Amino acid sequence: MKRLLSIFVPANRTRLLIVASLLVTAIATIDWLTKPYLSLGFLYLFPIIIIGGFLSRGWIVGVALVCAVLQEAFSNLPENEAIFRLLLSSAGFSGTGLFISELLRNRRITLEHVEELESEVKLRRDAEDQLQVLVESSPAAIVTIDMNGTISLANQAAQQLLAPGASPLQGQTIRSYLPSLQTIVQTQPARAFRTTLQCRGQRSTGEVFLAGVWFSTYSTASGPRLAAVVVDLSEDLRNREDLSLDHLLRSSRILVGAMAHEVRNLCGVAVVLQKNLGRVPELEHNEDFKALSSLIQSLERISALSVKSSPSDVAATVELTSLLDEVRVLIEGAYRESEIEIEWCVQENLPLVWADRYGLIQVFLNLAKNSQRAMESTAPKKLCVSTSSEEKRVAIRFEDTGTGIAHPESLFRPFRPNAETSGLGLYVSRSILRSFGGELLYEPGGQGCCFVVVLPALAIVEEALND
Repeated sequence: MKRLLSIFVPANRTRLLIVASLLVTAIATIDWLTKPYLSLGFLYLFPIIIIGGFLSRGWIVGVALVCAVLQEAFSNLPENEAIFRLLLSSAGFSGTGLFISELLRNRRITLEHVEELESEVKLRRDAEDQLQVLVESSPAAIVTIDMNGTISLANQAAQQLLAPGASPLQGQTIRSYLPSLQTIVQTQPARAFRTTLQCRGQRSTGEVFLAGVWFSTYSTASGPRLAAVVVDLSEDLRNREDLSLDHLLRSSRILVGAMAHEVRNLCGVAVVLQKNLGRVPELEHNEDFKALSSLIQSLERISALSVKSSPSDVAATVELTSLLDEVRVLIEGAYRESEIEIEWCVQENLPLVWADRYGLIQVFLNLAKNSQRAMESTAPKKLCVSTSSEEKRVAIRFEDTGTGIAHPESLFRPFRPNAETSGLGLYVSRSILRSFGGELLYEPGGQGCCFVVVLPALAIVEEALND
């Protein structure tokens, strides 16, 4: 049929029309010559079949009428039935041409539909192949699970994560590796999930790890299924806890140093008082006074053992633009809930700085939270985070429209009396910055307050190290 349809392409229609015309002429001539003996009018069906493949319905009916007239004109039949025969011939020729036209049109539509289906199947197969390549090449473990908790698909990363060196995961139960996923499929078969979770994972070797799972459920003809992307978060957990412990220790050293400083001040006053009281003769042999003197001397020795904050050994090259993007993600949600506007004026291509990335984030978060508390009862509520760079340093400003600072001279003192909390936030923040060569400054002016984080540029640090 495809070969037959290929005959009726637009390029061949002129030729087919010529062939049909020649056939009609030849049949009419032969029918005229054989008129006394027999009628060959039925042969007009052949040109009708030819033109039925490409002419419109009106033209087919018109050609059929012409062929019917020619048949009747060259026939040797009684004239009293000529009109009846003309009508029958016209109907027969027209019906044949229209039947061929409709047949070829339907076949053409069917073939086009088949070609579309084949194209869709090919595209789907290509998409499946690409998806298969994507799944197999993914560094994250990907598994699909049926309603019984049986693994129906697992990529190479899943094999390496859950069962390295063991038999293939396909056909095994997920309970042995990620029991939480099997619980979800079996206890909530009708619910649709598209979420994440952290759960306990276990490898075929018995090793336990922290699994981060992104999963979704979907329905199939054979029941609900679950598709999951699994990663091992154990190393991230260890790194995060190590960073938290390191930051806690460094903050503790700063706090102990601050407390020791205050204790030394108090001990200094107590020593002066103890010496003055020691001149009183009545107290020279008093046991309570001797015990008090011993206590003051012990406190003085303890205060002398203050923990000195050592230079940060985790400082490294920091790209400020990406770090400020992280800070933006961390604080914008809380600021949006407080109906506070944040304006980010961060320059592009900021120079690299030398800092402790984790400590720097803590400083920025502390400044942002201080501004948030200061703007709880003010209007308008706006925080502007801006950057500026010079040859030797980079400055990051946190400027808000809060209540302002009443006594800026005592801002960075620990345990200051007018602080809303412990009064240690700014003191600790400045100490963190100073541990890697930075500084925290207060800039007066404006409606609220403005704090400036000053960081040394990497080029200056490298120059100092080379010297």
